[in-house]
Amino acid sequence: MRDADSSMDALKTSTGSDPARRAGRLNRDHPRYKWVALSNTTVGMLLATVNSSIVIISLPAIFRGIGLNPLEPGNVSFLLWMIMGFLLVSAVLVVPAGRLGDMFGRVRIYNAGFAVFTVASIALSLDPLHGGSGALWLIGWRVVQGVGGAMLFANSTAILTDAFPVEQRGTALGVNQVAAIAGSFLGLIIGGLLAEWDWRVVFLVSVPIGLVGTIWSYASLHELGERRPGRLDLPGNLTFAAGLGVVLAAITYGIQPYGGHSTGWANPWVLGGIGGGVLLLAVFCVIESKVAEPMFQLSLFRIPQFSAGSLAVLLSAIGRGGLQFMLIIWLQGIWLPLHGFAFEETPLWAGIYMLPLTVGFLAAGPVSGYLSDRYGQRLFASGGLIIVAAAFLGLVALPVDFPYWVFAALLAISGIGSGVFSSPNTSRVMSSVPAHQRGAAAGMRGTFQNSGQALSIGVFFSLLIIGLAAGLPNALTSGLERSGVPAAVAQSVGHLPPVGSLFAAFLGYNPIRTILPPDVLNSLPPDTQARLTGNEFFPNLISAPVHQGLVVVFSAAAVMMVVGAIASLLDGRRRRTT
Repeated sequence: MRDADSSMDALKTSTGSDPARRAGRLNRDHPRYKWVALSNTTVGMLLATVNSSIVIISLPAIFRGIGLNPLEPGNVSFLLWMIMGFLLVSAVLVVPAGRLGDMFGRVRIYNAGFAVFTVASIALSLDPLHGGSGALWLIGWRVVQGVGGAMLFANSTAILTDAFPVEQRGTALGVNQVAAIAGSFLGLIIGGLLAEWDWRVVFLVSVPIGLVGTIWSYASLHELGERRPGRLDLPGNLTFAAGLGVVLAAITYGIQPYGGHSTGWANPWVLGGIGGGVLLLAVFCVIESKVAEPMFQLSLFRIPQFSAGSLAVLLSAIGRGGLQFMLIIWLQGIWLPLHGFAFEETPLWAGIYMLPLTVGFLAAGPVSGYLSDRYGQRLFASGGLIIVAAAFLGLVALPVDFPYWVFAALLAISGIGSGVFSSPNTSRVMSSVPAHQRGAAAGMRGTFQNSGQALSIGVFFSLLIIGLAAGLPNALTSGLERSGVPAAVAQSVGHLPPVGSLFAAFLGYNPIRTILPPDVLNSLPPDTQARLTGNEFFPNLISAPVHQGLVVVFSAAAVMMVVGAIASLLDGRRRRTT
C-alpha cells in the first residue's frame, strides 16, 4: 500500500496532476474540490427553487395557452394544485430522500434528482393537451418535478457539510441558502418575463440548465459522507407521506368556498382531512420511536440547536411565503392599477417592483455566512428574524397607496433580515448533528422549509379572505348599484365568494370583467363600462377590506418571526455535544 501511495505521489510530482485531474475531475481530497461541490449544489438549489415560484406569475399565460379559465368554479382546483403540487411533493419526500442519501450515498441521490428534474421540465414544455386534460398533464409533471426537487433539497446541504471544514461551513451554506431562497424571489421575475414571450418557455428554460447540471454532477461530485446501509422504513414513509399530504391538501381546499361560507373551513371533508392527517402523523411518530432504523430521526430533537433551528426555519418559511403572496395581491390588485398599469401587465411589474426584496437578500446572505463563521451563528440567526419582524410591522403601518421608496426600503430590510438569518441557522443546525445523520437532518430541515411555504398559502389566504368577506360584499354591491347596475345583479355579484375577486387580482385579470355578467356589462353606457373596468374602480373598492386583511396577516407574521428569534437565541443556553 505504501509503495502504491509512493508511486501515485511520484506520478503527481512528475506530471503536476493526478490521473483523475487529467481526466477533468478533481480528486475528492483536492483543496479546490469543495468549491466544485458548492458551485454545483448552488446551481441545483437555484434550479429547484426558481421553479417553485416561476409558475405563480406565469399562471395567466399558462392557462391561456391550454385554453382554460381558472376562475370558473370547477377550475379553481386546477389553479391551486398548479401552485401546490410541487410544494406538497417536495415537503413530503424531502425527508425520505435525505434518508436514502444516508443509506445509498448523498451524491448518488442528488445526481438522480438532477436527472428527474430535467426530464420533468422537458415533459412540461411539451404539453400536448388542452383544457382540463392539459392542466392535469402539467400538474402531474409538476409533481414529478417536485420529486427531483426533493432529492436536490435533501442532499445538497449534507454534501456541502461533508465537503467543507467547520470554519468555512457557514460561508458555504450561506451561498447555498442564498441561492435556495433567492430562487423563489427570482422565479417571480423570470416567470413574468418569459410568460410575455411564450408560456412553454417558462418550463423549457430549465432544460439546458438541468442537462448541464446533471452531466456536471455525475462527472465531478464524490461521496464523502459516511454511508449507513440499512432498510428503508416503509411504514414510516407511508404514514408520513399520507399524513402530511392529507393535511396540506385539506388546507388547500379550506381556501375554497363551501356552502354559504367564504372559505371551506366548515367543510366536514376539510376538517376530517386535517384531523385524519394529524392522526396519521401521530401514528408516524409512534412508529419512528419503535423501529430500529427510522426515517425521521426523532432523537435529533433532543439537540437544542437542531430543534430550535428547525422551529425557526418553519416559522420563517411561513412568514416568507405569506409575504410573497400578499405582496403580489397588494401590487397587482391595488397599487399597480392605481398607478396606471393595465391589469394584464401587473404580473410582470409586480415581480419587478419586488426586486428590492431579492437585492437585500443577495447582499446580506454571503456576508452573514462569513461573519457567523468568525463570530458565531446564534446572534446572527436571532437578529435576522428580528429585522424581518420589524419590516413586517413597517408594512402594517403603510397606507394602501404607499410611496414606493418607503415600500422598497421595507422590502430591502426584510430581504436583509432573511439573508442574515438563513446561513447561520443552516450552519448551526447541520453542525449540531452527528455526521452519519446529516442527510436525514437536511431532509427534515427541508421538510420544515417546504411545508412552511405550503402552509403559508392556506393560512394567509384564509386570513385575507375572511377579512375581505367582512367588507367586500357591501362595498361591491353599493358601488355597482351607484354605477347603474341593476340591484338584483349587484346583490348577486356582491355576494359571490371573495376568493374569485382575490384570485382575479392575483392572476392579473380584470376583476369586473371577470365577475360581472357580459350581457349586463355590455348593456351599460360606454362611459360607465370604461369606468367599471378601468384602473381605479375595483382597486378603490377593495382597498379598505384588503388593508384590514393585510394588517392581520403581517401582524401574525411579525409574531412568528419574534417567536423564531427567541428560539434561535435560547438554543445555546444548553449546549449538547454530538
